[in-house]
Amino acid sequence: MRLILASSSPRRRQLLSQMGIDFDIIKPAIDETRREGEAPLDYARRLSREKAEAVAAALDASPALILSADTIVALAADAAGIAEAGELLEKPRDAADARRMLRTLRARAHYVITAITLKRIGPPGQVITRHACTTVTMRDYSDAEIAAYIDSGDPFDKAGAYAIQNEVFRPVARIDGSYSNVVGLPVDEVKQALREFAYPLPELL
Repeated sequence: MRLILASSSPRRRQLLSQMGIDFDIIKPAIDETRREGEAPLDYARRLSREKAEAVAAALDASPALILSADTIVALAADAAGIAEAGELLEKPRDAADARRMLRTLRARAHYVITAITLKRIGPPGQVITRHACTTVTMRDYSDAEIAAYIDSGDPFDKAGAYAIQNEVFRPVARIDGSYSNVVGLPVDEVKQALREFAYPLPELL
């Protein structure tokens, strides 16, 4: 069955490719505005579902599976706070916004949430939405390191203005949870969802 990744993220493409899975890419077009009072977890799960639905609406009735995802960075007192109204750090608007975010995150913990949706086109028309939450603690990097990282251009297409996998800046001191979730796609949750849809995974998975 055809698998469609509803995302233009190069990091998600890379993670799915590393699983040995063949897929096509269709970028969803949706309004990603957060609703007033919407909790971080609800927001991520809603966007994930809406991305899958947007791609499904653009397809014919041929059998296919659509995989969509949405990743957010949340500031909360503890992991339980992701289910309540709270502050999100989205993609930075400019260098000043990226600097603000990186200073806010410095030497403290935050939460990275990725929601995934798997939707079947054609009978029986199943759809599931799952999520992963990883606690990320940043190291005590300097203002000079922040400036150099911003100058590299890497922060601007990333929620929270950083990439955990950046080997020069190396912003993260430690994590509790899934590493691939912080990159942008929780691999274990994706595997489990595909198995539930009886999608044939490579033997090594």
